Amino acid sequence: MDREELLKDFSSEQVDKLDEIIKARQGHPGSLIPTLEEAQVALGYLPVSVLKRISDGLNIPLSHVYGVVTFYSFFNLEPKGRHIIKICMGTACYVKGGQQLVDVIEQEFKVPPGGTTEDRRFTLETVRCIGACGLAPAMLVDEDVYGGLEAGMVKDILANYV
Repeated sequence: MDREELLKDFSSEQVDKLDEIIKARQGHPGSLIPTLEEAQVALGYLPVSVLKRISDGLNIPLSHVYGVVTFYSFFNLEPKGRHIIKICMGTACYVKGGQQLVDVIEQEFKVPPGGTTEDRRFTLETVRCIGACGLAPAMLVDEDVYGGLEAGMVKDILANYV
């Protein structure tokens, strides 16, 4: 994988760190997942250019690397926002207005579910349950739980996350 392609998305220091991660695991059986995990921590996400670099460095077919990344939900092929918003769409939350929370975030921040704002401030996700049914409708922002929400409250809550 060409270093110049990686430098389109990452700094020289980040590419050097990626190369260190790969080199430390070369020739070690079972090293793919730990390499991917470390690379994601260092880079924030795993675009195809990084997967190619790992594939070449570990001498593992790109199709296998891609298959692992797409199988496990904790790997990200796209950059995530600094703050992850999770809107609960479980039955209780949905019935009590979960969709309206999604709608107001989509309109206010121009981001669809599964997307990230242009400034990478927020990533919006809809989830089946956050285990806060008694607080419905509920949302998580990073690790912070908000419940009993009305659509008009969301913008003020999110203003606290820069």
